[in-house]
Amino acid sequence: MIADETIHKLLQLRLPTMAQGFRDLLQAPPSHGLTFEEQFGMLVDREWLERDNRRVARRIKEAKLPVGASLEEVTFDPARGIDKTVLRSLGLGQWIRAHQNVIVVGATGVGKSFIGAALAQTACRQGFRALYVRVPRLLQQMAIARADGTYAAELGRLSRFEVLVLDDFLVAPMKDSERRDLFEVIEDRYDRSSTVITSQLGPKTWHEALGDPTIADAICDRLVHNAHTLSLTGPSIRKKKGLKTRDS
Repeated sequence: MIADETIHKLLQLRLPTMAQGFRDLLQAPPSHGLTFEEQFGMLVDREWLERDNRRVARRIKEAKLPVGASLEEVTFDPARGIDKTVLRSLGLGQWIRAHQNVIVVGATGVGKSFIGAALAQTACRQGFRALYVRVPRLLQQMAIARADGTYAAELGRLSRFEVLVLDDFLVAPMKDSERRDLFEVIEDRYDRSSTVITSQLGPKTWHEALGDPTIADAICDRLVHNAHTLSLTGPSIRKKKGLKTRDS
């Protein structure tokens, strides 16, 4: 049958979703009333949507997000200090296209990491490559790369992500080599891509926390002046969840 041959050719062309859509059309009642153009458009749309979903899934997997976060799941409680308008604006992704940064500041447990992951997930859905990494782990990776001769390659890999989420920034004092590694990562991304920083410390205290005045100037200059800042407040969400679990 011609239909079977067509399905076989679609599968050979690696168009499985389009092949299944063609099968569904063959089994549909003749009174569906669709023109040939509409039917063909439906087949193409199904294949395109399936491929796009797979691409998004690959990008999200590559991003190594710690939680399945999304901006739609963020709770806009006034006590948390989250501006709904600002967050929705960030959800449009224009800050990524403009190579701007986002800084999320707040005490431990208030949801900084969740928002950082949600911004990365949104970027993936919009076609950008993203990566989420805790700064202590990143600095370990850079030290290993320096030792085994892959330092330049690792810097190049990190620079290719349009969005890099650096979680737990300045959670602990840095050694001189770590400060320089962090600067190299940020320098390679400056004005070319976007960085999301989550930290318990506000940007005004970063200079002192970084220690070395020269490196601190360079890092702050590249991160802060073109950044959107979200300051989270309120009690620890993890603590509240823990109390609910214990009381239930």
